[in-house]
Amino acid sequence: MQTKSWKQLLAGALHEPWAREIDAYESQLALKREERLDDKVFAETRLRRGAYGQRYDNGQRHDGTQSQALGFDASRTKGPNTLWDAPGMQRIKIPSGKLTTEQLELLCDLAEEYSDQILHVTTRQDIQLHYVHIDDTPDLMRRLAAVGITTREACGNSVRNVTACHLAGVCCDEQFDVTPYADALAFFLLGHPATQDLGRKFKVAFSGCDENACGLTGFHDIGCVAKTRSNNGQLERGFAVYVGGGLGPVPHAAELLDPFVPVSELLPLALAVCRVFARFGERENRSRARMKFVVMKQGIEQFKHWVAEERARLKPDPRWLNPLGEFARPAEAPKHHGAELSAPPSPVSKHFLPNVQAQRQAGFHTLTIKLPLGDFTPTQGRGIAELARRYTGETLRTTVEQNLVLRWVRSSDLAAIEGELAALGLDEGGAGGISDITSCPGTDTCKLGISSSRGLARELRQRLKVLHSVPGQDELPAEVSKLHIKCSGCFNSCGQHHVADLGFLGVSRNVNGRRVPHFQLVLGGSWENNAREFGLAIGAVPAKHVPEVVTLLTDAFTQERLPDESFRDWTHRAGRRRVKELIGSLTEVPPFEAAPELYRDWGDPRVFTIGDIGVGECAGEVISPSQFAFAESERLIFDAQLRLDDGDAAGAQQRALAAMTAAARAVCLPLDPSLGEDVGDVGAFFDARLGRNGSFDAASPGGRFSRHFAKARETAGAPVTLARARQGVEEAQLFIDAAHAYDSKHDRADGAASAQVARAEPML
Repeated sequence: MQTKSWKQLLAGALHEPWAREIDAYESQLALKREERLDDKVFAETRLRRGAYGQRYDNGQRHDGTQSQALGFDASRTKGPNTLWDAPGMQRIKIPSGKLTTEQLELLCDLAEEYSDQILHVTTRQDIQLHYVHIDDTPDLMRRLAAVGITTREACGNSVRNVTACHLAGVCCDEQFDVTPYADALAFFLLGHPATQDLGRKFKVAFSGCDENACGLTGFHDIGCVAKTRSNNGQLERGFAVYVGGGLGPVPHAAELLDPFVPVSELLPLALAVCRVFARFGERENRSRARMKFVVMKQGIEQFKHWVAEERARLKPDPRWLNPLGEFARPAEAPKHHGAELSAPPSPVSKHFLPNVQAQRQAGFHTLTIKLPLGDFTPTQGRGIAELARRYTGETLRTTVEQNLVLRWVRSSDLAAIEGELAALGLDEGGAGGISDITSCPGTDTCKLGISSSRGLARELRQRLKVLHSVPGQDELPAEVSKLHIKCSGCFNSCGQHHVADLGFLGVSRNVNGRRVPHFQLVLGGSWENNAREFGLAIGAVPAKHVPEVVTLLTDAFTQERLPDESFRDWTHRAGRRRVKELIGSLTEVPPFEAAPELYRDWGDPRVFTIGDIGVGECAGEVISPSQFAFAESERLIFDAQLRLDDGDAAGAQQRALAAMTAAARAVCLPLDPSLGEDVGDVGAFFDARLGRNGSFDAASPGGRFSRHFAKARETAGAPVTLARARQGVEEAQLFIDAAHAYDSKHDRADGAASAQVARAEPML
């Protein structure tokens, strides 16, 4: 039986800054439990650690299973309507989708111990665990950190997981392997001061070529496409950098910022883009707070000008040349070499052929493991890790189509691996085709879900071969089998429906006084060419009629297409009028008594309602740097009190000074948003601007609390008794209370001006 905590067991095994961050997060959990931390501040704090709230409709998931059967321990709830009532979701960042077998096996352990025993691959190459209790998240994060995985900034107003082509390094069409550059940017921007005051989420993607879809750079805030050019007879690497892309209710294709950015300039340029977004992004209207709206409103030429100005302001940073440091991952290498490749190829079954793709390295293939709805179990995950270890090496990749990929598979091993995948229940063919449907969580677990995207995707997967099989054959027409279907539960496009051949987003309609689940049909999006072109919105269809709509449209495409005509081209040639004629009868909804099944969503036997749809958490909260600094001061003073209880006088003294420094910084940031965290710098600025002129103490009549901060700095590091430390902690609490009083008094007067200062001044 384990007697030590995970914090004790993993002491010294974690990257020290990560360990401190997780400790801080655990302290904030304790503060929140005691109602000593503001709800919005804590929401953004936990979201930046990837810990989400989760949707529950009367305790029932839309796949019909009960939450109690999924590992939810009801005895751990703390009362009605609290944060602690029910488990949530933990998002885990996987940069470039690159996983080692050790990491995959740990993820399987965590899924068994903390969640509903399902691992979910997202459209951003992350892993998500659902039904995780928030009390378990600090230990879960520590165990991940011990194998080099962080959840920091997996959500919130931050730089999300940096994605990259899952074929990077082995693709026949790529300019060069983008993986190390994607890793470099991911870890450079992680926790960077310039990315902590973004008004909204920020997404980055890398692609090794223009023509294929693997990187999807066409709808990202920053999209980097590998390029090469000759420079004095030498081949120089760089990137075409696109900015301002995004999907959601107002999709916008990314625009070209620079056709060639040398790799040495990639990090500073990305930092400059982040700073421009932090300065000029919308803060009041959340629906228009993404960077795409800055580009759309100001134009790409003005945006280029701002980026150039920001780049000129940046001081040289040694991390531009060595950004990964201890995070550098060894280059991926095959398990087998040379003569071991001489064995003859082994044939795979016909249905499995689409899952196999030749690498640019002779004798090797990639093998896509198709995951239904992006889900796999711990048993399956461990089996995949063992396959990778025995046949291919130590790494594998997640994909934006919610699958897993084995790389460096010898031709002679393909049949054996297919057989072992069959034993795991993972030998389904058709990867990347029409039955490989992408879906967001939808109404299963997302608070914004309107219609059941996973329920629809599940039904379509089961029906497709029946719907489209040619008599006497067990296969789809070739032109249909290559199409992409993507489903989103609402207009936010987490399922990326805009870039699918057939895209569906959940909506509802009021028919005869009742709610009816529908899906908006979007046709002819471009999945190729890095997904730079979006589909046509056609109209809403009752959810239960969507399979018939798919049948009608794919049949019409097969019969009417011109030679070599793509589905996108056919859609535009046929036009909206023709499409509406095809599906017109399926858009009608008879009264409830005549067709009650239309009034129920997929996977849910209940009559359709919006359920417990609420405020989504993916966007995070708009929290000012001052609010974060105040939250940090509360955490530190709480920690100081704990150290007093343990008899640690020196530790309590140190934490008390740190708490006062954070509170002083909180009230100084509106005056200088670039103020750092060094106690000397904060103290000098505070004394000069607020302390000596008496404005700080005037906000709290009855005491000169600024003196406590000065005295704590003067005595820092000197021997201290427990009694003196206790006095110091009490004085620190008084100073923090005074800082809150000052902030409250000056909030109305200085708020607007502070916001303008924050936008006008450089962040570093």
